[in-house]
Amino acid sequence: MELQTLVTLAVLIIAIGLFIWDRLGVDVIALLVLITLLAAGIITEGEALAGFSNKTVISIGALFIVGGAVFQTGLADVIANRILRVAGTNYTRLLVVLMVAVAIMSAFISSTGVVALLLPSIMSLAAKTRMAPSRLLIPLSVSALLGGASTLIGTPPNLLAAEKLRLGGYETFSFFSFTPISLAILLASVLFVATLGKRLLPDRQPVQKVQPVTTPTELFNLYRLPESLYRLRVDAQSPLIGKTLPESNLREQFELSVLSIIHANGKRSGAVAVGRRAEPLRPNTHIQAEDILIVQGNVDAVTQAAAYWRLAIMANEPVVEQDVITNEVGIAEVMLRPRSAALDKTLTDLNFGRTHRLTVLDIRRPGSEGALDLKNTPLRFGDMLLVQGQWKDIFELKQQQRRDYIVMGEPEAAEFGAFQRASRAPIVLIVLAIMIVTIMINPDLLTLASLSAAIAVVLTGCISMDEAYEAIDWKTLILIAGMLPLSTALVKVGLVDTIATSLRTALGGMGVYAVIAGLFVITAIFTQVLSNTVTTVLIVPIAIVAARDLGVAPQAFVMAVAIAASMAFGTPIASPVNTLVMSPGNYKFSDYARIGVPLILISMVITLTLLPLLFPL
Repeated sequence: MELQTLVTLAVLIIAIGLFIWDRLGVDVIALLVLITLLAAGIITEGEALAGFSNKTVISIGALFIVGGAVFQTGLADVIANRILRVAGTNYTRLLVVLMVAVAIMSAFISSTGVVALLLPSIMSLAAKTRMAPSRLLIPLSVSALLGGASTLIGTPPNLLAAEKLRLGGYETFSFFSFTPISLAILLASVLFVATLGKRLLPDRQPVQKVQPVTTPTELFNLYRLPESLYRLRVDAQSPLIGKTLPESNLREQFELSVLSIIHANGKRSGAVAVGRRAEPLRPNTHIQAEDILIVQGNVDAVTQAAAYWRLAIMANEPVVEQDVITNEVGIAEVMLRPRSAALDKTLTDLNFGRTHRLTVLDIRRPGSEGALDLKNTPLRFGDMLLVQGQWKDIFELKQQQRRDYIVMGEPEAAEFGAFQRASRAPIVLIVLAIMIVTIMINPDLLTLASLSAAIAVVLTGCISMDEAYEAIDWKTLILIAGMLPLSTALVKVGLVDTIATSLRTALGGMGVYAVIAGLFVITAIFTQVLSNTVTTVLIVPIAIVAARDLGVAPQAFVMAVAIAASMAFGTPIASPVNTLVMSPGNYKFSDYARIGVPLILISMVITLTLLPLLFPL
């Protein structure tokens, strides 16, 4: 065996070992593989960097942005809530509805994102019904993986498999080429889990129940805000008409904070009911007759301000939660850090409201039960500020002032609806539909369609550019781009031909489908300890060469590998979605194998049964 072949084989084995060891990031391992192969002269510089310009890598990056827009606009959240509303609390019905719905969502957006979105809702549902989360979370991850395997864009292995066929000069897969087999596997898997499989799921409560951060709704009641919030209607003869908020001196003279304004024409500035549009509460907003001011302060100050400015106190219409907590604005607790620059300073010293565009409604200090003066109290470590304002400003405080403040409750706020641009959800839906139809008509337009969709959701304000960068899973992109050169090296040094010949020699005498079965088994085993992306990169070239040596079309061989690569049910490290549910479900390593191995066997039988019908050799 030549030196370059030995080096490539060693790189492959060491890379697999490092992936299993799981001490280095998968992206770091991929880059180490690329650098080693380049330094050893096995691949050229162009071949080493080809992965970063690969159309599949670019397409996957664009699809991450589109998926991010689906989440940012609340479209995914709407779908998730409807799933849970339809499913109810009956265990078997919940399993069936959950698995089918999650699979449909995962066919078009990130399976990891779908699981992350539904996880808090599933945990909440389990708590309400006194059901162990372990009874639901593995089916959640299984259905997400099956859904991703059902379309061309559902998972990276499908895209990579199609790209390898195209580069080899063969007819590639269309958008729904994967659907018949994956749909059959999904239906069989749902039937299995809902009958025999649910008996294999552990009934195990989490080891430690983590006290969740207080939600915005709970904060509204905990701080007894209804007792300090009032509606003031501007009388037709009020001298306040035409003045701006700074000119009203409500804060300076009466220590009242204006949280929102309900204008006479029905529009709002500041808080807005869910699903309605609102303008920001700007300092230059002019107050008009019959406007209703939502203010916060003590009753004496409210009475004095009402008398001074001829305002009517609407005692019969108390302020409710929806007046100050919505998809666009809300409340949150902010805690001072030990070395915060705000320590020993008052809110007035900090000019907190104007600097951060947030209103401090209350200050809570450990060991102090009395109300603290919002203007003149020097802040101490451990003080908790209750702030109100637009969600983007609340979390801008977290991002830009992290050395000084800790913003509590981001997951709870996100679940409530923060960050969502509900009015743009229809735009995302239209963009997504156009992209899917385009790819269905012509799979060769995948890169153009996905890039166009990504820029469309940015230009239409469905997702900001910063959020788009955050939506991209850079680790996955670097993993794919870094491992593609290894596939090139395996072909160049002849290892792919050697492995394919060995497989054909060992199983060829038993028939073509015995070779396909062997490929399925090898892929399914590899994907339990490696990422499905790495497994696909390594095995698809072997499948194509094996088919070529047998003198048959390679589509059935490659399809078997792509399907098997998504059957990552057997271990918690086989897929990010498995890892994501492990801790909340308090799962053991063996829990995955107990239900995953039967599902893999079912998948193999269905795949080998349908392949001859869909891809005649």
